[in-house]
Amino acid sequence: MSKQTNIEVEGSITEALGNSIFRAQLINGHIILAHLSGKIRLNSIQILPGDKVTLEMSPYDLTKGRIVRRLGGKPKTE
Repeated sequence: MSKQTNIEVEGSITEALGNSIFRAQLINGHIILAHLSGKIRLNSIQILPGDKVTLEMSPYDLTKGRIVRRLGGKPKTE
């Protein structure tokens, strides 16, 4: 049996729900729940609402995803 292939899509974070879970809007308009991947957690990369991200989704459940990369988005103001 072959390994399942994940679907990679781009989107933007619309809401931070806490506990490393975010609501993201895909470029096609769908809104999904997404959680952080392990590498992003280990490297302490901050994800804020408005950031553009790359998400991986399973072909079996298209309402949930995993954030695998932060692409930038709005600049951080400190």
